Amino acid sequence: MRGPHNIIRLIRTGATLERTGAMPIVMDAMDAPPQVRAALRLLAWPFKWLGAKGDPDMPPAPRALTALGPAYIKFGQILSTRPDLVGSDLAQQMRVLQDKLPPFPNETAKAAIESELGAPVEQLFDDFSPPVAAASIAQVHKARLRETGEAVAIKVLRPGIERAFRVDIDAFYFAANMIEFLSPSSRRLRPTDVIAHFEGVVMGELDLRLEASSASEFAANTEGDTGFELPPIKWALSSRRVMTMGWADGVPLGDNDAIDAAGHDRRDLGNRVLQLFLSHALRDGYFHADMHQGNLKVAPNGNIIIYDFGIMGHIDEYTRRVYAEILYGFIKRDYRRVAEVHFEAGYVPRDRDVDEFARALRAVGEPIFGMDASRISMGNLLSYLFEVTERFGMETRTELILLQRTMVVVEGVARSLNPQINIWQVAKPVVEDYIRQSLGPRAVAQSLGRTAAVLARFGPRLPQLVEQALMRSASPPPPEPPRRRRRDLALWALSGGIFGGLATAIVLHIG
Repeated sequence: MRGPHNIIRLIRTGATLERTGAMPIVMDAMDAPPQVRAALRLLAWPFKWLGAKGDPDMPPAPRALTALGPAYIKFGQILSTRPDLVGSDLAQQMRVLQDKLPPFPNETAKAAIESELGAPVEQLFDDFSPPVAAASIAQVHKARLRETGEAVAIKVLRPGIERAFRVDIDAFYFAANMIEFLSPSSRRLRPTDVIAHFEGVVMGELDLRLEASSASEFAANTEGDTGFELPPIKWALSSRRVMTMGWADGVPLGDNDAIDAAGHDRRDLGNRVLQLFLSHALRDGYFHADMHQGNLKVAPNGNIIIYDFGIMGHIDEYTRRVYAEILYGFIKRDYRRVAEVHFEAGYVPRDRDVDEFARALRAVGEPIFGMDASRISMGNLLSYLFEVTERFGMETRTELILLQRTMVVVEGVARSLNPQINIWQVAKPVVEDYIRQSLGPRAVAQSLGRTAAVLARFGPRLPQLVEQALMRSASPPPPEPPRRRRRDLALWALSGGIFGGLATAIVLHIG
């Protein structure tokens, strides 16, 4: 699938942006340099007729992304939470991509439910409603359980959604391969690995049994969190393409007027959203990774309700400590320690100068801390940090991509509730508490205890394991049969020649 035919898909992307009038809007929002604007318009304009028209009743940018498909809609959902990056007007336009997309018919949803659950909808539910929310991957219906009368939300995957994502992901892979081939310096960023990481995330979102399992684990982790709740999963009425859970009754977190009318404190809600995310990521290593306004509500009692558990993030204990130390170092403005953590974790090659790296980090942090509170941004920090680490040869850490992306989204949500929020002051108590818990004397004792337990379990086998490892390292690998080696070299040369010729043609065309 990941072949040259994907060029057509990428050309169609530019053509759709041009045809819908979204190209100049996106370029303005991204503050693209004049030469980039001119090059993109020049490449897209001749193929404008290939672009999709989209829904003319929608604004240009969401119209283009909706027409291009679910992967592009996901991109628009992220932009909708960042008015500081794309402007308040474009961010507001993008909000329709969160849960207000065109639905598919009720009868199609009912047929899917009957096929998945093995019984007609009327036998399982009462008051089955039209779609109350329609997103890029699925839509939601409200109903009541026939047996108990409890209000529930029924999530049903869009028909054909798996193939639609497959087409877009294949095009992204092709683009990543072309970028790596044409720009060797970009390989440090591992664009193909980045696409693979998100492919795994998206494929998990297309199996609602995995989402139900994620919700169950998340509920167990956060059971004691005050001001926070999750709708319960109805396992007996859930399957691969259908998931049933308790109804979340509340005000959407993206509707500031409704929040104010209900008497909720938006300043407190903004602080709580950010602190809950950091607590889940650092304390549990398991966090909701799609925390845009479309997945958040405020209950009548003021609790934050979260749902849609298709994208969850996981980071191991060591990475959590590294991430916390980096954040804490920036909060304390201890740039030397931030630099040392990067070196200790192997994020920066050891042949680089730690003092020089610390000075570069100071140039990243100091301008941010000199800003007004409303302009202090972790998103800006990540952007500046990216520029510095590129100069010092740091490779992209795929295990941190989802964490960093979610941090940017959550910051956007918090700012939409309280534009004057000081991100660092709100984050500080959570990070400090984690540092005390994970790096203090008690944490050291716990780590030693776990290490001792592992050694006790594997101790009797250690001599045998070491001997086997030494024997493997000392034994040369068996020689490859000459015929097979020649065949592989021939295939490699043939495929390389085809791809190289294609890349050369593209370069000459662009040039």
